[in-house]
Amino acid sequence: MRFSDLKQREVINCKDCKRLGFVSDIVFDSCSGIVEALIVPGPGRFFGCLCPVTEYVIKFCHIVRIGPDIILVDVDLVEALVKKKET
Repeated sequence: MRFSDLKQREVINCKDCKRLGFVSDIVFDSCSGIVEALIVPGPGRFFGCLCPVTEYVIKFCHIVRIGPDIILVDVDLVEALVKKKET
């Protein structure tokens, strides 16, 4: 599976059936090459119109299933929501 394939899949949380968005990036260990987490942009400010300042970091162990159209995760959104790093 390619990263471009993951970016086309929507992420949905199984706990509350909430749509989180689409995968924007992945985190992997450079030594082993193992995927550690998926990054999904968080909710935007002012009704989702402006750029989000937070993102969901979903660890690989919280991924339930990767299907042909969606990625199901089982994660606590409060713990997964982190402030976006400035580049």
